Amino acid sequence: MDELPGSLGTSASLALRFGQTIFSTASLLFMCLDIQFYSYTAFCYLVTVMGLVVPWGMTLVIVDAYSVFVKCLPRQPRILIIIVLGDLALSYLSLAAACSTASTTKLLLDSDKSYCPAKLCTRYQLSAAMAFLSWFLSLGSALFNLWLLPSL
Repeated sequence: MDELPGSLGTSASLALRFGQTIFSTASLLFMCLDIQFYSYTAFCYLVTVMGLVVPWGMTLVIVDAYSVFVKCLPRQPRILIIIVLGDLALSYLSLAAACSTASTTKLLLDSDKSYCPAKLCTRYQLSAAMAFLSWFLSLGSALFNLWLLPSL
């Protein structure tokens, strides 16, 4: 079970990490293109969590790319446990941030147009959607690595 697709060091893991990094960066950019995101705690929470997910994902993209192209990555249980725990923690945080952003945006849209213009709220909704996609890929990666852990 050394080559479980999606586990650390495979090309599927590289694709998962790259997608996670792209979606979390897009979520961060959609949210930060406007100055008014700091008015609501849910939006600040999303920016903070995506600000943590981007460097985590980029670091693991580099590790996976090195492993795929050089084909030399020793799999050690301690390192894999750290990666699984980091993925699980960040995936739960990004799910919470995406849900809170989506619900806050929906509340602002339903309450009154003066709180959130349509163009601005659409950007917030896109940011929440990108955060959901980033969460999905992060959770998938965590589960693949968790599956690999007992075989080490």
